[in-house]
Amino acid sequence: MKKITLLFLLIATYSFSQNLKKEILQITKGKNATVAVSVLDFGNDKSVHINGNKKLPMLSVFKFHIGLAVLNEVDHGKLSLDQKIFIKKSDLLENTWSPIRERFPEGNIEMSLGELIKYTVAESDNNGCDILLRLIGGTETVQKFIDSKGIRNFTIKVDEEQMHKGFEFMYLNATTTNSANQLLKDFFNKKMISKTSTDFLMTTMLETSTGKNKIVAQLPESIPVAHKTGSSGKNEKGLTAAENDIGIVTLPDGTHYAISIFVSDSMESAETNTNMIADISKIVFDYFSKK
Repeated sequence: MKKITLLFLLIATYSFSQNLKKEILQITKGKNATVAVSVLDFGNDKSVHINGNKKLPMLSVFKFHIGLAVLNEVDHGKLSLDQKIFIKKSDLLENTWSPIRERFPEGNIEMSLGELIKYTVAESDNNGCDILLRLIGGTETVQKFIDSKGIRNFTIKVDEEQMHKGFEFMYLNATTTNSANQLLKDFFNKKMISKTSTDFLMTTMLETSTGKNKIVAQLPESIPVAHKTGSSGKNEKGLTAAENDIGIVTLPDGTHYAISIFVSDSMESAETNTNMIADISKIVFDYFSKK
C-alpha cells in the first residue's frame, strides 16, 4: 500500500511539474528574451525551473544579499540597527534612483542603520545601497558571507555607482534563479541570520514598494509577498539587461514557496517584460492554491 501511495505521489508531482512548465513556456514562447524561472515549495522541497541554472544579471535583487550581509554584521555586534549613519550630500549621487536624495536633497543628515536598510531594500535606493556597502567593506564582504553559507552560483563584484557607468558592468553581479530560491529558503528557515534579523528583513521585504507590476501584480492583495526587485532599463539599442523579481509567497493555508523570475537580454517592451513576470507568478500561485 505504501509503495502504491508513493507511486501516486510521484506521478502527481511529475504531472504538476510538467503542466506548470508547459504553461510557463506558453507565456515566454516567441519572446526575444532569456527568461529564467524557479519555483521552490518550502513544504516538500520540490522545485520546478526553466533555465534555473543559467547565471544572469541581478541588478537590484543583489540588495537582498547586501541586506543579509549587513544584518550578519549586526548579529555579530559589529553594527547596530539603532546606530546613526551620517549621510553627506556627496553620498547622494544624481542620475540614479534614490528616494533618500529626493527627500533630503541637501544630505548632511543622520539616519539609523535600520532606516537605511529599509530604504535600500524596500525602496531600492541606490545611494543607500552603496553607503551600506562602504560600511561593511564592499562587495567582497557580501561575497564571502554568502559563500560561507553554502550558496553557490552567486557573484557580486560592483556597486550601484559602477553599474551606472556602463551597461557592461550590470552583468558582473549575477546569480541563477535556483540559487536565489535556495537563498530565500535558507533565509526563511533562519539559516542565514538570527531570528531577530530575519524578522526585520522579512518585514522590510513585505513593505517593498517597487515592482508592483511584477510578482505581486495579479495576486490577491491579501497574500503576503516578501520580495526584492531589479531592473536595468534599456540601453540605446533598446536592450533590457534585466527585469527581475524574487520573493517568498505565503499561501492562505500558511504554507510558503519561493519564486524567482529573471528576464534578461530582452528586446521586448518594458510592459511585455513585466507582464511575463506577472503572468508567470499568477500561474504559479494558482497551481499552489489548487494543490
